Amino acid sequence: MDTLTLIFTATLIAGGLYWFVYILGSAEQKGKRADKLSGGSIAAEEVRNNYKQYWSFFDKPKEIKTTEKVPDFVDTFYNLVTDIYEWGWGQSFHFSPSINGKSHREATRIHEEMAADLINAKPGNKILDAGCGVGGPMRAIAAHSGANIVGITINEYQVGRAKDHNKKAGLDSLCEVVRGNFLEMPFDDNSFDGAYSIEATCHAPNLNEVYSEIYRVLKPGSLYVSYEWITTELYNGEDQNHVKIIQEIERGDALPGLRSYDEIAATAKKVGFEVVKEKDLAKPPSNPWWTRLKMGKFAYWRNHVMVTVLAFIGIAPKGVVDVHDMLCKTANYLVLGGETGIFSPMHMILLRKPAGAGEGADK
Repeated sequence: MDTLTLIFTATLIAGGLYWFVYILGSAEQKGKRADKLSGGSIAAEEVRNNYKQYWSFFDKPKEIKTTEKVPDFVDTFYNLVTDIYEWGWGQSFHFSPSINGKSHREATRIHEEMAADLINAKPGNKILDAGCGVGGPMRAIAAHSGANIVGITINEYQVGRAKDHNKKAGLDSLCEVVRGNFLEMPFDDNSFDGAYSIEATCHAPNLNEVYSEIYRVLKPGSLYVSYEWITTELYNGEDQNHVKIIQEIERGDALPGLRSYDEIAATAKKVGFEVVKEKDLAKPPSNPWWTRLKMGKFAYWRNHVMVTVLAFIGIAPKGVVDVHDMLCKTANYLVLGGETGIFSPMHMILLRKPAGAGEGADK
């Protein structure tokens, strides 16, 4: 092979890699480029070992559902997936109904703003974001309502990412982020004017515990809205195909166990909340939420090749390839959950802490 051919080949490869990383960039936002993928707070050489550790949790299913084990389990998961989520999805780690004539990004913002409107968030309010991730919803809700948002996440890496995004968006005066467990929050009783959780409480081993803690920190008369991941009335525990779909969603999304749709309101009432409204936002006439995951084989192949190449040349940790593969497979099961109607990530419940209520029900 002559020198000109070598130069041409090298240029072609370099140009292709540049196009993959810098032109394609993120599917939604340029907040995280492919060449910056990492394992969160995990050292690059430990990403693959931590990925194996994550999967080892499923060898002991009884331990997954214990309160003591879950924080570490979820923290490991978000160290592994946060950068990939930001790169391929954007800064809001949740679903929303598709809206005719609106982009996925626009539909996401509308879905988040609805949460703010449901709890009547307004300037001067102090609002809790229980399970804030890197703060996509927090920023949308702060900008929409003018309220002061305090977010809590179990993952230290996400705290740093959220603070950076808040500053870049010019919203750091309205958005505060703390690291902590939403089962034991470092906040005073009766200190928030409202609260919301967007597809976050599904990580709690016991819904009663997280609802009790949110009840405790809310002021009497305040509202709380949650978008819950649930199995619907169409789920049949005797159908092995149904069981397989739900199990794979749980394993690929760090869930101690999906709850049935009829458990949500019952748990909220037990804690002491009044149920104001309950509705599965994924049901018709809403457009399918899972269309966003149906990128097609080419898109998955393109992204996976990119991650593999970056890992091979040492830019991304080698374990990132395993994590990306896991998320791609999980996406297929999420689509199946939506198409069969047995799973919903948008079971909305609006709750009120009664006026004159005390500190909260016993946990």
